[in-house]
Amino acid sequence: MKAVRTVLGDIPPGSLGVCDAHDHLFLALPALAGQELDDPAAAGAELAAFRALGGGAVAQWTPFGLGRRAALLPALSRAAGVHLVAATGLHQERHYRPDALARTAGRGLAGFFVAELTEGLLDGDDPAGPRGTAKAGMIKVAGMFHGLDDHTRRVMGAAAEAHHATGAPIGVHHEMGSAAADVLALLHGELGVPAGSLLLGHLNRFPDPGLHRELASSGAFLAFDGPSFAHHATDWRLFDSLVALAEAGHTGQLLVGGDTVVSAGRATGGGPGMPWLLRVLRPRLVTALGRQAAHAVLVDNPARALAAEWPATDGSPTTTGA
Repeated sequence: MKAVRTVLGDIPPGSLGVCDAHDHLFLALPALAGQELDDPAAAGAELAAFRALGGGAVAQWTPFGLGRRAALLPALSRAAGVHLVAATGLHQERHYRPDALARTAGRGLAGFFVAELTEGLLDGDDPAGPRGTAKAGMIKVAGMFHGLDDHTRRVMGAAAEAHHATGAPIGVHHEMGSAAADVLALLHGELGVPAGSLLLGHLNRFPDPGLHRELASSGAFLAFDGPSFAHHATDWRLFDSLVALAEAGHTGQLLVGGDTVVSAGRATGGGPGMPWLLRVLRPRLVTALGRQAAHAVLVDNPARALAAEWPATDGSPTTTGA
């Protein structure tokens, strides 16, 4: 039976509730020094505000090695009464020191992902460090701007192996929304990951309706997120994209998320934060798509996208993928 794996344990998909399908509570990118998200109080405030507006769950897409503060996630989830789905995986190569990437190869990269999905998330950024009780519920990978490099292909190969071992969904960062067709061809076409286990992110940042329909025809989930200063130029196309896909029969594949991060949150005065999803976006979704479709986008679709047939015992891939 399928379940959503949260940091507090597996739950029935129908228990997820209204879901922010892509956001970050904690994030530290070495390539973006000075923009770290590392304030537990602000993270808790964002979750509490989201909950007060009816929010039930957040998918936290911060992968290994980027300051995800995995040890804090269970307590934050309990305190706010919000389900949290955490991520294993790796981002683009530029966000890691070479020694950090080298240390993930000890068990094979696919085995490393599987361990975080089935045994527990590492409490810190040392692959040899202690594990907590919270498990990852998804794998995060990332494409490049209009292409895929060797690191991307290696990570996606390992993610595909980990998916085949565990059933875990794979969420994809697309740089400025680009290279989604290349990612789909690799993960689904070459590596055999079912399209229904893929969450193709940031597609609002590349508002090409023809491409969106092409991606949707595969059966993958299409994730639209924002707003932010960096992507304000395309934020206004969000509803054009959602309505066009709904009219083409793809309502059941649409996901929305804040991806506003805590530094842009109401708790710090820097932006709309997680509550924006329900305070501003939800009423507009109802107006644009209708109440039933809006419910599908916020509740039904993420419940299906984040659910998996998790193995009864810890699985491991047959090859390393490293």
